[in-house]
Amino acid sequence: MKRTLDIVVSVIGLLLVMPVMLLVAGLVWCGDRQTPFYAPWRIGRGYTTFRMFKFRSMVPGADRSGVDSTRAGDPRITPVGGLLRRFKLDEIPQLVNVLRGEMSLVGPRPQVAREVRLYTQVERRLLDVRPGITDLSSVVFSDLAEILRSEPDADVAYNQLVRPGKSLLGLFYIDHRSLRMDLWLIALTAIAIVSRPLALRGVQRLLVGYGAPQLLVDLASRRHPLVPMPPPGSNRIVVSREAVSDSALLPPMGDEIT
Repeated sequence: MKRTLDIVVSVIGLLLVMPVMLLVAGLVWCGDRQTPFYAPWRIGRGYTTFRMFKFRSMVPGADRSGVDSTRAGDPRITPVGGLLRRFKLDEIPQLVNVLRGEMSLVGPRPQVAREVRLYTQVERRLLDVRPGITDLSSVVFSDLAEILRSEPDADVAYNQLVRPGKSLLGLFYIDHRSLRMDLWLIALTAIAIVSRPLALRGVQRLLVGYGAPQLLVDLASRRHPLVPMPPPGSNRIVVSREAVSDSALLPPMGDEIT
């Protein structure tokens, strides 16, 4: 049923938003006369690699900076790109990934190889399912760029402040996923674009309804400042991008991809 939902919604969605996609592609191209699309490599289910389609929201070659996390005010973001990110329009082309079976509408967000190599044994369960366009963390951490705004190292801050909660939410989704939860998360993702507080309250009610631990319910409220935490399956806080634990246990992924 999940795969059927993915196919039906992605086909209908692509047909409905085609005029919007043409408009967005034209706006991005007019900005710098470069391709409006961006297709970075990501790690999918079972450690497979695939190209995730997006509208380009950064200057050409931005991925070569070696910085994976994007903070608010990042100079790599183009004026049009900032608008696309605000309303999540840059993610629309991922409906093609869903139709191809590389992604699902709902599932843990796909990561670059550098981030996957940081995964603990527990976090590697996130690769047991298809990655998704949206999930619990997409709503809870929809202000990711603001979280990282003043951090000196955006990647380290992401691993300390966001990754632990994001992984916990992803693992909770895997253990409790259902068609009902998927439909709720699709609706809450749309609501978050208009009213983030309302969407957060919806995520809290969803978590309570599925018997989530209080830690996750409190996290979903985002009432308290985020503090550095170890990721699930570890008792150590990530202090640098070089602090990769158990990376030798990961299956070969080929060349480093971004």
